[in-house]
Order: sequence, then structure tokens, then C-alpha cells
Amino acid sequence: MTVPAVLLDARGLIAAQRQFADARDWQRFHTPRNLMLALTGEVGELAELFQWRTDAEAAAMASEPQAFERLQEEIADVMMYLVRLADVCGVDLDHALQDKLQKNALKYPAAGRE
Repeated sequence: MTVPAVLLDARGLIAAQRQFADARDWQRFHTPRNLMLALTGEVGELAELFQWRTDAEAAAMASEPQAFERLQEEIADVMMYLVRLADVCGVDLDHALQDKLQKNALKYPAAGRE
């Protein structure tokens, strides 16, 4: 499997989040532990949207404006906390994603497709 050189360019989001945190003096709260706990909470809120829905109902959320808006918001919250956590921990997301995809391609080869 050939893995693209750049999978995600998070530089703009990282810069925006740093500026947002700086403007509110929140850097002191953005420790890896606190960010991980906040991320966990947001993943829980995302999971709540799917709780008690069938697979078909979950797939149909895109056609429900209010449900879809909440879905977008919760996914964005998860993404923002995950990117912020990576930034605070010094993880290069492009490198980490490319490396992990390459490892997954070796671990789980596509039988007869390469």
C-alpha cells in the first residue's frame, strides 16, 4: 500500500487553537491529562448521539438537520481536543498517521489486491 506523503494538514487548526487558548490564558489548563479527560467527555457526547439508534437510524442522521448539526459539532469537538492533545504532547499528526497507516498495511495486507 502506498501511503500519501501528507494525510492531514492540521497546521491551521493548531495555530487557531493556540491563539484561542492564549487569548483566554488557558494554556495552563491544557495539560495532556486535562485534554485527554476533555476528549473522553466529548467522545462520550458523540457516542450518546448513536446510543439506542439502530444502524439504519444512525446512518440516516445526515437527513435529520438537528441530529446532523449535533453530529458535526461533536465530531468537531473530538477533532479539536485530539489535535490540541497532539500539539501539547509534541506529536506530528502527519507523521504519526503516515507511520500508522504503513504499519497497518503490513499488519493487515489486502489479500490479492496488491
